[in-house]
Amino acid sequence: MQEGLLLTSGHDGISASLKGHANRGGMPGRSGCLAFFRLAGSSGTSGLVAIWMMMLLGLAVIPAESRAGDVSQTDTLTLTLDDAVYMALENNFGLREVLLDRETANQQVREAWGSVYPSVNATGNFTRNLVTANPFAGSGAEQLFADFGAIGWLRYNEEARLEGRQELTFEEYIDRQREGYEDAGITPPSMEDDPFSVDNQFVLSLSITQTLFNGSAFAAIKGAEQFKKLSEDAVHRERQVVIDEVRRAYFSALLAWQQVEVIRSSIERLRITVDDVTRTVEQGLASRYEKLSAEVELVNLETELIEAENRAELAKRSINLLLNLKPTRPIRLAGDLTMTAMQPVGDITLDEAVSIAKEFRPDLQQAEGFIEINRIHERINRSSYRPIVSAFANLDYIGRVPDNRTVIMRDPADPDNPFRFTSENRSFFHDTYWNPNIAVGINVSWNIFSGFQNRARLEQSRIETRRSELRYEYLTDAIRVEVDQALRNLRTAERRIESQRRNIEQAQVNYDFARTRLVEGVGTNLEERQASMLLDQSRFSYLAAIHDYLLAVSRFELVLGTSIDRL
Repeated sequence: MQEGLLLTSGHDGISASLKGHANRGGMPGRSGCLAFFRLAGSSGTSGLVAIWMMMLLGLAVIPAESRAGDVSQTDTLTLTLDDAVYMALENNFGLREVLLDRETANQQVREAWGSVYPSVNATGNFTRNLVTANPFAGSGAEQLFADFGAIGWLRYNEEARLEGRQELTFEEYIDRQREGYEDAGITPPSMEDDPFSVDNQFVLSLSITQTLFNGSAFAAIKGAEQFKKLSEDAVHRERQVVIDEVRRAYFSALLAWQQVEVIRSSIERLRITVDDVTRTVEQGLASRYEKLSAEVELVNLETELIEAENRAELAKRSINLLLNLKPTRPIRLAGDLTMTAMQPVGDITLDEAVSIAKEFRPDLQQAEGFIEINRIHERINRSSYRPIVSAFANLDYIGRVPDNRTVIMRDPADPDNPFRFTSENRSFFHDTYWNPNIAVGINVSWNIFSGFQNRARLEQSRIETRRSELRYEYLTDAIRVEVDQALRNLRTAERRIESQRRNIEQAQVNYDFARTRLVEGVGTNLEERQASMLLDQSRFSYLAAIHDYLLAVSRFELVLGTSIDRL
């Protein structure tokens, strides 16, 4: 196996979670920016610092498959720690889901801005009038329209009286008109026709509305922008969590495989011991009991090796799950469990570490952002006491088109003769049938009284603001406790490594001494096997100390909110 797992600073460090794995813990659904504002303060706490709250997460990452090699899902994939991290940032199920959440946040910002942009609506309507009721039926006015036919007769007689011509009776006037229609080949109009009925009606409308003042709309825009910022903080946080998970899985898999190597080394030494004991038994210098004991011990170690190899394979399956690889996809870890796998932590005091965490922790920034969102929610509720002013413009194009579009008029060749007629067939789109209608205005809407509902909603938003402030204070205190624990665990792991390093050196010297004594004939097989077991235990303990140290460094970065090499 190759030496070295030096992780570059290309990953954003890691920190503990205000998010509490929002998308993995069943957070409330997101039904728009304003709905979110009402839900923003309804989260609880989980663990020491994890505060459940709704947020949007997402991620833009560098393609990693090309870093690990362009291979199929059946070939063995060789992974360094860097490769594993990059692949997780690209393929991890949680990150792929929160990428959509971040896009949702971006679209919510656009939606909020849309409330102050002009609203344009177009509609079209067609009505076919089969039977139209007389609008004046039963009012006595219908006789008025029946008498309209006498108006022409009265005008004719008045002109005839003034010109000295003979006047006509109403019946004579109607007969003369009928004769004129017949001479022109025109069917005379019926006096029973409804002058208000049109066979076909068309209405094409365009409505434009522009908000001039709406306090809640402008506050919602600011809230949506703040919500977008929270989603970006959540993206940063989720990346840190995934990096920490991958590191833990990777180091645990390395530990499992190096434990396998320790057991294999122990088996090789024990086989040599079994051969030595077999020869001494054959020479009559040792009892058969010693040979059987050594053989039983060898079988036990071989059984332990089988179990250790199974644990190591399962550890690699966990990596497959994090990287969204097929569970059966073979992978090989290119590295050893050494302290160089993580950036060492220099001398740093608790106060310095807490100060760094307060500056970089995305979850603390999110908690502060939720305070601002709840304050914006207050302004939204306060705006309900103000009017909403908007301007509008309505453009209509109305068509009233009859089926019979034949128009009767006086003969242009003899316009002064009321008894000579001609007709004209007009087209469907003749200007007579189609007319525009344009209206503009200002609309003011003001909710004067709503049964104290506005006041109650305003007080609820104020309560949520105070609640989010309390959560911010709690998280600030919890961060200090987390940093203190992580720093103590880190220093303890460092001391364990130094102690186990000296111990493994002594165990190796002890085994070499016992082996030499056995070869020289002054030691026993039992002493050699005991020294071998002590050496194996020391190696196990040293590997565990290295493993715990690497996890402690990763955890320390998690609670700081940034990688150590950026400090």
